[in-house]
Amino acid sequence: MKIVVLDGYTENPGDLSWEWLNKYGEVEIYDRTPDELVYKRAKDADIVITNKVPFDQKRIDSLPKLKYIGITAVGYNIIDIEAVKERNIIVTNTPNYGSKVVAQMVFAHLLEITNNVALHSDSVKNGEWNEKIDFCYWKKPIISLENKVIGILGYGNIGKEVENIAKAFGMKILIYDRKELKIGNQISLDEVLEKSDIITLHLPLTEETKYLINKNTIEKMKKEVIIINTSRGPLINEEHLLEAIKNKKIYGVGLDVLNNEPPKKDFELMKSDRVNITPHIAWAAIEARQNIMRIAEENIKNYLEGRILNSIY
Repeated sequence: MKIVVLDGYTENPGDLSWEWLNKYGEVEIYDRTPDELVYKRAKDADIVITNKVPFDQKRIDSLPKLKYIGITAVGYNIIDIEAVKERNIIVTNTPNYGSKVVAQMVFAHLLEITNNVALHSDSVKNGEWNEKIDFCYWKKPIISLENKVIGILGYGNIGKEVENIAKAFGMKILIYDRKELKIGNQISLDEVLEKSDIITLHLPLTEETKYLINKNTIEKMKKEVIIINTSRGPLINEEHLLEAIKNKKIYGVGLDVLNNEPPKKDFELMKSDRVNITPHIAWAAIEARQNIMRIAEENIKNYLEGRILNSIY
């Protein structure tokens, strides 16, 4: 049994171990694999572990020995599902490994927008407080979250964790989900957009949800709305978002994900003082990555024993 890890660095930059894989076969581990080397490295593999390396019809057809793909993430838009079904290739993901830490990042962004911690800390360190005659000052408004309306778009594991934290802040909660749920505060997308002070995105990226946040949906939102995205970058049309920021329709934006990662140096959203951007790290707490390793091992172990856990189809 040959097992190949194609892009293991982001999951394990050196603070974890792939040692557990050796129990299940011959193992090759690569930090990164460019497109032109995928075939060379995976051609003899029975099992491939990938985080972001995509598998389309052409790539799958070129790997006749491949029987199993393990994704070290929740999302599986890197996989051509019809192609793997046709070949009977098992594909698993690692769900719910870090819902709490992603929800934590939602509020890290939200609190930065409403409390401006970095702005004021930098001001103090630059000597501005020393020059004041009053005991305090603020450079931007401090906004209370109590009684603010937070619209949660997507009510999966992460959306539910966001709801729990929002309740602790005394916020009012509205929910939109593509599925009809038996909960009292689920309403239509338009209603959530119209009534929310804060919109936080927790939907998968599909043809239906791509560019869900665009000039038309932004127009339905309250003036000076706050938008947080820790889900998938292309849920937002970034050109339309930038236009709304320039027009002061949007008060603040927290992004952990972008349409293109990493962004170009001249990426316009980076120039706005209404936008905070983190480098796709909401998932990356060591505790969450340990959970990914644990779930990935359970998936492989069960597969080899004839059981399938966390199949994507």
